[in-house]
Amino acid sequence: MSSKFSGIIQINDLDDFIGPGQECVKPVKLEKKPTKKAGLIQIIDETGLQEAPKPKVQKAKISLDDCLACSGCVTSAETVLINQQSTDELFKIIENNKKHIENQKFCHVKKIIVSISPQSRASLAARYNLDLETCTKKLCGFFKNYFNAEFVFDTTFSREFSLIESEREFVERFRKFQSNSSSVKLPILTSSCPGWICYAEKTHGSFILPYISTVKSPQQVMGSLVKDYLCKNIFDMTPDNIYHVSIMPCYDKKLESSRKEFYNEFHQSKDVDCVLSTIEIESLFQKENIDLSSIQDSDLDLPFSLSKNQISVKKELEKQSLLYNHEGGGSGGYLEHVLINSAKVLFDFDLSRDQIVYKQLRNTDFKEVNLEINGEVKLRFALAYGFRNIQNIVQKIKKNNCHYHYIEIMACPSGCLNGGGQIRDESTNSLSKELFEKVENIYYSVKAQILRDNIFVKSLYESDWLNNDEINLKRNLHTTYHEVEKITNGLSIKW
Repeated sequence: MSSKFSGIIQINDLDDFIGPGQECVKPVKLEKKPTKKAGLIQIIDETGLQEAPKPKVQKAKISLDDCLACSGCVTSAETVLINQQSTDELFKIIENNKKHIENQKFCHVKKIIVSISPQSRASLAARYNLDLETCTKKLCGFFKNYFNAEFVFDTTFSREFSLIESEREFVERFRKFQSNSSSVKLPILTSSCPGWICYAEKTHGSFILPYISTVKSPQQVMGSLVKDYLCKNIFDMTPDNIYHVSIMPCYDKKLESSRKEFYNEFHQSKDVDCVLSTIEIESLFQKENIDLSSIQDSDLDLPFSLSKNQISVKKELEKQSLLYNHEGGGSGGYLEHVLINSAKVLFDFDLSRDQIVYKQLRNTDFKEVNLEINGEVKLRFALAYGFRNIQNIVQKIKKNNCHYHYIEIMACPSGCLNGGGQIRDESTNSLSKELFEKVENIYYSVKAQILRDNIFVKSLYESDWLNNDEINLKRNLHTTYHEVEKITNGLSIKW
């Protein structure tokens, strides 16, 4: 099976690939026992050595979480990923729900909630020649009728929190940096791309981590909304009674959802239980012979309530459309949002999107933007997509030669619209220029919305869930990263 993970995760010198003939074995700790022998190597004559019998090591089954704790075989553990995060696993939940309902064991029925990314919607719309609004309604109808999903959310909504928090984080760090605080590192490197984070943690570790944004990705913000806010305010149930499915343009998102930071130990529940790529949804349509255009329409839902145990969406639809976008690129528009809002907050300068001019550097995926006021450069921002550009940025930082203040980083060339989980041309099994442009045009076909005009986002910042409180904000909208030490199994060394 060919890997759909981003190229940055498959780089050989990261020890992220092992041959298919090798076995994946989680090392087992050996207890040392007192012995009079000095070692395990015995000299038998002047011509050679005899290796003493090796202690027996029990093979252990590895989970996806174990794979992430190791520096070795993420891409080779693809079978583990497919088993734990696949349509088969989802249908097991659906079948179990049916059995529990038949046996009237309603307390064991899991509520299924689906979150879908705007990039995946655009890719599916291009594949089935539908406009974005029609495709969205068909997908909502599909998930609710075939998956028995209680609600279908759009991660454009959760992305608002990621963008707002990214801006706040930058302003705070920049001010501290300007005051010569030694504890603050610039540039800030965005953290919404799990392929880049996996590479950073395992390859550059403690050196690069202080530069990385702590803001959760839209997928994981939605995970917090579903497993924390909705559980407490809407369903009045614990997180383990909800099965949260995320539809993403990127296989690396499976890795992100399995991080220990996004796992509730007490309830033994992940914020996102299952990530399915856009390709996997297309494959499901083909396998089940489903014609998307014939699916009954249904509307998107919104993780918001006017009062406890009540969700009112249809009334609010008349005031504000649920299908909207953010300006600044198919990867979320982090650079432009942070630049425009920081210019206002830090320098009281009104910067419009039309005034933003990108300067292309080495290639189309490496660009920079400067905020210039009265002939003086105040802020230097950059966009770096793809492994080579990321390497270039990291080397600049290591040489103390990086003059940028903020960098939007994505592992895939051209960003998330070109994610490894997006639908490819059937003939070439690749995303051609024509198909990419079609996906891009569909993605931008809906109106971009100015942040903080969203009444639902405002209400959640003021609700008990966030309450504009530093502790709540960090718990629900921020996370931490850690260096991943390379694990070497000494028993595998051949003398």
